[in-house]
Amino acid sequence: MKIKVGISSCLLGEKVRYDGSHKLDYYLKDTLGQFVEWIPVCPEVECGLGIPREAMRLVMFNNDVRLVTINSKIDHTERMEKWIKAKLKELQELNLSGFVFKSRSPSSGLFSAKIYSVDGKLLGKSSGLFAKAFKEYFKDVPVEEDGRLQNPWIRENFIERVFVYARWQELKKVGLTYDKLIDFHSKIKLTLLSHSPVHYKILGKLVAEGRKNNKVYEEYLYHLMEGLKLRATVKKNTNVLYHILGYFKKNLDVDDKNELLEVIENYYKGLIPLIVPITLIKHYVRKFNIEYLNKQFYLNPFPMELMLRNHV
Repeated sequence: MKIKVGISSCLLGEKVRYDGSHKLDYYLKDTLGQFVEWIPVCPEVECGLGIPREAMRLVMFNNDVRLVTINSKIDHTERMEKWIKAKLKELQELNLSGFVFKSRSPSSGLFSAKIYSVDGKLLGKSSGLFAKAFKEYFKDVPVEEDGRLQNPWIRENFIERVFVYARWQELKKVGLTYDKLIDFHSKIKLTLLSHSPVHYKILGKLVAEGRKNNKVYEEYLYHLMEGLKLRATVKKNTNVLYHILGYFKKNLDVDDKNELLEVIENYYKGLIPLIVPITLIKHYVRKFNIEYLNKQFYLNPFPMELMLRNHV
């Protein structure tokens, strides 16, 4: 089954922007779209504004951010906030695994929505009204905006978080138990280690003491998603690859071990992408049937067709 991910409608090619245009993102629609069910959302149109419509921007009035049309100065804040309140409840029923927002939008920009003073001076950048409310309502759901997804490291990180969150949702669907939490944690250990050794330790302790903690599932998800936000750097990935190598010490002969060491070192030097050592490791996992590694999310975080590890 495809996992459900929200997205700004214009990124799928829908002509809903203020000028009647779209901002089709072919990677999101055609490549990632093979594996997710997109749930399109356009705050401006859905709250009752037409196409085309007068452009709007965020304006600071006495420490209060308002959504105001640029020329006629019509304030649409209450209209938008009323729609947002109802929309968040609607989206909650869909169990989204992530959301991709349109950058620079006064409603949907995640980090890049510009805020102006009453006299038109640029004050800075923040989140649009809908994006801000979404983040606060769905605190653990992975979110990103389209412009930042052009960066291969950010794209790989976001999509990995989406698929991890979807796995957690599947776990909740069948019923969370302490034993299932232990099993889930054992499968995600290497992924955690590649993102944040600190959170790796936090979650290990949390699981070990979980039977005494009534909020263990809630706290586990929070620390998990916070840890995964941190970038899996070349150095941290290399440490995980060396860690994996230890599981083959009884299986690999000298030549095979040296070959794998050379591939890992070439990755560390930036000569090859991560997919190369991962592919070789997966070959040995299958060959020697290393059960612990075979179930690790780290080796199969998302569909290979996305080719995310070909560029990091």
